[in-house]
Amino acid sequence: MTDISVGSAGGQAGRQAGRQAGRQAGGQGGRQAGRQGGGQAGRQAVSRAPRELLADRAYEELRDRIVELRIAPGAPIDEDVVGQELAMGRTPVREAIKRLALENLVTVFPRRGTFASEINITDLADISDVRAVLEGHAAYRAAQRITLAQRTRLDELLVELGHSQGSDDVEALMALDAHVHRFIYRCAGNPYLEETLGRYFNLSMRIWHLVIDRLPDMFARVHEHDDLLRAIAAGDAKRARDTLADHIATFESEIRTVL
Repeated sequence: MTDISVGSAGGQAGRQAGRQAGRQAGGQGGRQAGRQGGGQAGRQAVSRAPRELLADRAYEELRDRIVELRIAPGAPIDEDVVGQELAMGRTPVREAIKRLALENLVTVFPRRGTFASEINITDLADISDVRAVLEGHAAYRAAQRITLAQRTRLDELLVELGHSQGSDDVEALMALDAHVHRFIYRCAGNPYLEETLGRYFNLSMRIWHLVIDRLPDMFARVHEHDDLLRAIAAGDAKRARDTLADHIATFESEIRTVL
């Protein structure tokens, strides 16, 4: 009897030990698999992130070159050359070109290549018509929705406007104008509105750069943004909307006088 009890106890202890070892091994395997899976997912996310950042950088660089006419209307755009200039591969450059094509800044011809889109001056009225309504609405929403962090940036823009008093650096004034417009688009708190306005603004800027050396009162046009930003800061949505709509109408009128 004693031998049977000892044997049973030994068998039970063995089974318990076996189950415990199995659970430990399974848990360790699960944790290891989890770490491997998580590590793999993490590496994939990291590999995607730099590519997306490169595509954004390629987009912004090409956009600015096209908008500022450093790439002339109708000029070819070589993906390999751009990639070499920006120290990146063809994939992010190709992704940037796809975005630019959707924004009518580049034209892709099958078997011929990619070219900076031509500028059609007759589009000015239609572009300004859209901008006056949508940008006025963006300014209205910005006055309602501006965040604390954005107020800090607004104050910085007011300082930059103040420092540019009396400046004859046309390119710097144009850059400051672009900063203000794009800031207002972000403050509106509507990504669809921001994306749409960014596209129309780029088309307007190309026309502006085309006649920049003949535009009167460049300084005055940019400094209309002082009143616009102060209206947004004060939460005066109607004044912000009207100020920006008037700014765009004046922009169109002055361009027409020099065409």
